[in-house]
Formats: sequence, structure tokens, C-alpha cells
Amino acid sequence: MSDDSTLGDLASATVVVTAGRPPATPNQPLNVPVVLTSTYTASDFAPQPGDLGYGRWGNPTWTALEDTVGALEGGPALAFGSGMAAISAVFALVPLGGTVVIPDTPYSGTSQLARELEAAGRIRVRPVPQADTEAVLAALDGADLIVLESPSNPMMDVADLPTILAAARQGGVLSAVDNTFATPLLQQPLSLGAHLVVHAATKYLSGHSDVLLGIVVTEPDPENDLYGRLLGHRTINGAIPGPMEAWLALRGMRTLAVRIERASANAAELARRLGDHPAVSQVRYPGLSSHPGHQRALAQMRGFGAMLSFELVGQSAEQAERVCANVRLWTHTTSLGGVESTLERRRRHGGESVLVPESLIRLSVGIEDVDDLWNDLQQALEAAVL
Repeated sequence: MSDDSTLGDLASATVVVTAGRPPATPNQPLNVPVVLTSTYTASDFAPQPGDLGYGRWGNPTWTALEDTVGALEGGPALAFGSGMAAISAVFALVPLGGTVVIPDTPYSGTSQLARELEAAGRIRVRPVPQADTEAVLAALDGADLIVLESPSNPMMDVADLPTILAAARQGGVLSAVDNTFATPLLQQPLSLGAHLVVHAATKYLSGHSDVLLGIVVTEPDPENDLYGRLLGHRTINGAIPGPMEAWLALRGMRTLAVRIERASANAAELARRLGDHPAVSQVRYPGLSSHPGHQRALAQMRGFGAMLSFELVGQSAEQAERVCANVRLWTHTTSLGGVESTLERRRRHGGESVLVPESLIRLSVGIEDVDDLWNDLQQALEAAVL
């Protein structure tokens, strides 16, 4: 693998293209190949440093992906079989009966996992509105772990990461930030004080709606007990990625910078147009000056991303469902972060927080022509609401 320590002075848009490649020597492939194996030939004598040993312990294709994400986030990375496998590994760091602070409107999978662990007596859950910094700071008292999403899914709340993460460190609270929406190109939580960064690599990192993967990145601690504990959890629990999935994700990442640039520009324009539409009561996008977290986002992000949510006048769930059913170019589906634009009413899922408005529609804006996207969204709104 290439020496990614030499990439520190390069822009993220360059790192995402150049990291995790084989050495640039004659007759080497430009890209790391897919290593499809369950077993490796053993050393002649006792196991040697760097021995892979068995397919559940390591794979060169995973390593290439991990090196790339780690170079972008600023710490060693571990790939998991899904985003939920990654967040499950983070929850596993909490001692039995420990307290976990989570947003009161997080990704529904995170909330459901936390509640299941609480029901089993494994942890205690302390939900808090993450945009309310004073409430979050108060919730840290006696906690073992805080998990933040910024911007959050689907409410687009922006947490004051530097303040909260500094307080967590001072209080001895482990901190993890789900950076799926922002990606490491727009935000690097480790540099803001986080111990851990989590990605549903299924989404923007892979970018083509064809992979299930998760990533956890740990702070660059020389002793790095967190990395070792997470690696042990992945190995013994079998929460490993497939080599083909890792290869696809790495291939998708090579265009991450151009995808994020185009999709973010589209999202900003759609947010502006939605704000002027008579059927829309509220647009949730950190790039709008009207967003409560706009100044925070300006301070801690390099851009505002391609995710946004909006609500309808009248707050009708039925009208929101009709909007989703009437689109022709947009795809009505639950995932996000691909090159194609998708949307859905989040409360259609039973696990979604009751604090999420019934008519809230989440948009994952893709890289299509923005006028085509707007025309389709506009006709769906007019057919369903006006």
C-alpha cells in the first residue's frame, strides 16, 4: 500500500483520489485488487507481524479503503459490514449499565438500537435536543458515551461540536460523531475534539447505492486502545465487510469531491426555491441564513452538504405521501447519498421519532440538472398540495 503519511499537506479533494493505492512502481496495478479469500498461507514458524492469518482478521482490500478514509478524517479507520454494525461497535465500548447520551431525533436505526440495548439492561439512554448546547452539557453529567449527528438525520440540527466535545473530554465522556451527512470533505470531527467518527459508508462515501458498509475512525492516539477494542469487537463478532463491497466503496470514493460539490450546489438552490414555494412551511438546510444552526455550520463545516428536509403547509402526512408518489425523476426510497436524487416522508417508518413532523420530507439531492430536479419537485407539490 502507498505511504499515506505523505498526504498530510494535500487538499482533501486530492487525498480522496490518491490515498489507499498500491506503490507507484513499474507493473503494479493502479488500484488495489479485490482479494477474494477466506484463508492465507501461514508463516513457516510462529506468526509474524503483519500476518493476515484468516479472512475474518484482515484483507488488503479493506485496508485500502480504511487507509483512504483514515487519511481524510485524520485517524486510523476500521471498516464494518454496515453502518449499523459500525454504530453497534461504538455502543459496545460502553460498560454494562453505562449511560449513553443521544440526540432526541437521531437516525431511527441508532435510536432503535439504543432502545433495544436499554430494554435488555445493557445501557441507559439519555436523549437530548442536540442543538440545545446547555441541555447537552447538562446531560453529560455521569454519562459514559455521547453520540452526536451533525447535521442530524432527518431534522438537520447542527450541534456545537467544539463546545460539546471539549466538555465531554473534560468530563471523561467518550464522544462519537456520525459524520455521514457532512462527509470528511466538509467536516472532520476528530479535529474538533471527537474520540470517534462514524460513517454509514453505504451513503456518500460509496455514492452509488450499491454497497452496505460502515466505518469507524478513532483519534490518532499512539496507544489507541479504542482502535484495538473496536478491532477486537469486529473480529470476534464477525461484523466484517466483504472485499467486493470495500472495493466498490473505494472506487466510489474517488469521485467524492466532485459529487459533493455538484450535489451541494443543487441542494442549496433547491432549498432556496422551496423556501419561496407557497406549499412549503419550513425548509431545514444549514446553508440557509434562516436555519438556527447556520452560524455554527459556517464555523465548523467547509460546506453545507446535499441533504435537506422540508415541511408542508398544513402538516398533512397524506399530502406529503402524495408528493413522494407523484415525482417522476426523483426516486421515492429510504436511502441517501447516491448520485441520484431521492426523497421520502420519514414518519412513514414506525421507528422514527414522534418529534419528527408528520409532513417532513427528507431530500437527498443528487448530481442531476438542478432545473430538472426542481421542475419535477414543483409539479409533485402542485399536484399534491395546491
